[in-house]
Amino acid sequence: MATRSNIGILNSDGTVDYIYCHFDGYPEHNGKILSEHYTTEEKVRELIGLGDLSMLGENIGEKQSFEVRVKGCCLAYGRDRGESGTIARKVSYADYTKEYFEEYVYLFTPDKGWEVRAYGTNYWADLSNALSQLEI
Repeated sequence: MATRSNIGILNSDGTVDYIYCHFDGYPEHNGKILSEHYTTEEKVRELIGLGDLSMLGENIGEKQSFEVRVKGCCLAYGRDRGESGTIARKVSYADYTKEYFEEYVYLFTPDKGWEVRAYGTNYWADLSNALSQLEI
Protein backbone atom coordinates (compact mmCIF):
# COMPACT_ATOMS: atom_id res chain seq x y z
CA MET A 1 0.00 0.00 0.00
CA ALA A 2 1.23 3.48 -0.87
CA THR A 3 1.85 6.36 1.50
CA ARG A 4 1.16 9.27 -0.82
CA SER A 5 2.58 12.76 -0.53
CA ASN A 6 2.72 16.12 -2.26
CA ILE A 7 6.02 17.97 -2.50
CA GLY A 8 5.87 21.70 -3.16
CA ILE A 9 7.88 24.90 -3.22
CA LEU A 10 6.56 28.34 -2.28
CA ASN A 11 7.16 30.94 -5.00
CA SER A 12 7.80 34.63 -4.36
CA ASP A 13 4.35 35.50 -5.78
CA GLY A 14 2.58 33.36 -3.16
CA THR A 15 1.86 30.42 -5.43
CA VAL A 16 3.09 26.87 -4.89
CA ASP A 17 4.51 24.57 -7.54
CA TYR A 18 4.04 20.96 -6.48
CA ILE A 19 4.24 17.34 -7.55
CA TYR A 20 2.70 14.12 -6.32
CA CYS A 21 4.77 11.20 -5.01
CA HIS A 22 3.07 7.81 -4.76
CA PHE A 23 5.27 5.75 -2.42
CA ASP A 24 6.91 6.21 0.98
CA GLY A 25 5.58 9.69 1.75
CA TYR A 26 6.00 9.39 5.51
CA PRO A 27 8.56 11.67 7.22
CA GLU A 28 10.92 8.80 8.10
CA HIS A 29 11.45 8.22 4.37
CA ASN A 30 10.50 11.06 2.02
CA GLY A 31 10.83 13.67 4.75
CA LYS A 32 14.32 12.47 5.60
CA ILE A 33 15.38 12.41 1.95
CA LEU A 34 14.02 15.91 1.37
CA SER A 35 15.71 17.33 4.46
CA GLU A 36 19.08 15.73 3.66
CA HIS A 37 19.31 15.90 -0.15
CA TYR A 38 17.03 18.72 -1.35
CA THR A 39 18.19 21.62 0.78
CA THR A 40 18.49 24.46 -1.73
CA GLU A 41 15.89 26.23 -3.84
CA GLU A 42 17.77 25.18 -6.98
CA LYS A 43 17.75 21.50 -6.02
CA VAL A 44 14.06 21.57 -5.00
CA ARG A 45 13.11 23.25 -8.30
CA GLU A 46 15.06 20.57 -10.18
CA LEU A 47 13.07 17.91 -8.28
CA ILE A 48 9.74 19.64 -8.97
CA GLY A 49 10.77 19.85 -12.63
CA LEU A 50 10.67 16.05 -12.86
CA GLY A 51 6.92 16.06 -12.38
CA ASP A 52 4.98 13.41 -10.50
CA LEU A 53 7.00 10.61 -8.93
CA SER A 54 6.46 6.99 -8.19
CA MET A 55 9.39 7.12 -5.75
CA LEU A 56 11.59 9.87 -4.36
CA GLY A 57 15.32 9.21 -4.39
CA GLU A 58 18.38 10.85 -2.91
CA ASN A 59 19.38 11.86 -6.46
CA ILE A 60 17.42 13.16 -9.44
CA GLY A 61 19.15 10.56 -11.60
CA GLU A 62 18.79 9.97 -15.31
CA LYS A 63 16.10 8.30 -17.43
CA GLN A 64 15.75 4.69 -16.33
CA SER A 65 13.56 1.67 -16.86
CA PHE A 66 10.43 1.88 -14.74
CA GLU A 67 10.61 -1.85 -14.04
CA VAL A 68 14.27 -1.90 -12.93
CA ARG A 69 14.78 1.06 -10.62
CA VAL A 70 18.22 2.60 -10.17
CA LYS A 71 18.78 2.55 -6.41
CA GLY A 72 18.82 6.00 -4.85
CA CYS A 73 17.39 7.79 -7.89
CA CYS A 74 13.96 9.33 -8.37
CA LEU A 75 11.49 7.29 -10.40
CA ALA A 76 9.37 9.73 -12.42
CA TYR A 77 6.17 8.89 -14.27
CA GLY A 78 6.89 11.25 -17.17
CA ARG A 79 10.63 10.86 -17.60
CA ASP A 80 10.84 7.13 -16.89
CA ARG A 81 7.50 5.73 -18.04
CA GLY A 82 6.60 8.29 -20.69
CA GLU A 83 3.26 9.24 -19.14
CA SER A 84 1.64 12.56 -19.96
CA GLY A 85 -0.12 14.88 -17.52
CA THR A 86 2.55 14.47 -14.87
CA ILE A 87 4.06 17.96 -14.85
CA ALA A 88 4.11 20.10 -11.72
CA ARG A 89 0.96 22.02 -10.88
CA LYS A 90 0.79 25.66 -9.75
CA VAL A 91 -1.82 26.67 -7.15
CA SER A 92 -2.26 29.42 -4.62
CA TYR A 93 -0.76 28.88 -1.18
CA ALA A 94 -4.32 28.81 0.21
CA ASP A 95 -5.28 26.02 -2.19
CA TYR A 96 -2.14 24.04 -1.34
CA THR A 97 -3.07 24.13 2.33
CA LYS A 98 -6.71 23.11 1.85
CA GLU A 99 -7.99 19.61 2.53
CA TYR A 100 -6.03 17.06 0.55
CA PHE A 101 -6.06 13.29 0.23
CA GLU A 102 -2.35 12.54 0.42
CA GLU A 103 -1.14 11.35 3.81
CA TYR A 104 1.66 13.97 3.93
CA VAL A 105 2.23 17.33 2.30
CA TYR A 106 5.70 18.90 2.18
CA LEU A 107 6.46 22.55 1.48
CA PHE A 108 9.86 24.13 0.88
CA THR A 109 10.07 27.84 1.57
CA PRO A 110 13.41 29.25 0.35
CA ASP A 111 13.97 31.30 3.53
CA LYS A 112 12.63 28.71 6.01
CA GLY A 113 13.33 25.27 4.58
CA TRP A 114 11.00 22.27 4.76
CA GLU A 115 7.68 22.00 6.56
CA VAL A 116 5.30 19.04 6.71
CA ARG A 117 1.58 18.53 7.30
CA ALA A 118 -0.03 15.21 8.07
CA TYR A 119 -3.48 14.33 6.76
CA GLY A 120 -6.21 15.64 9.04
CA THR A 121 -4.09 18.34 10.67
CA ASN A 122 -4.39 22.06 10.05
CA TYR A 123 -0.85 23.17 10.88
CA TRP A 124 2.61 23.00 9.38
CA ALA A 125 5.46 21.48 11.40
CA ASP A 126 9.11 22.27 10.81
CA LEU A 127 10.40 19.10 9.14
CA SER A 128 13.74 19.01 10.95
CA ASN A 129 11.94 19.29 14.31
CA ALA A 130 9.47 16.56 13.30
CA LEU A 131 12.32 14.26 12.27
CA SER A 132 14.25 14.88 15.49
CA GLN A 133 11.15 13.97 17.50
CA LEU A 134 11.00 10.69 15.58
CA GLU A 135 14.67 10.06 16.42
CA ILE A 136 15.61 8.70 13.01
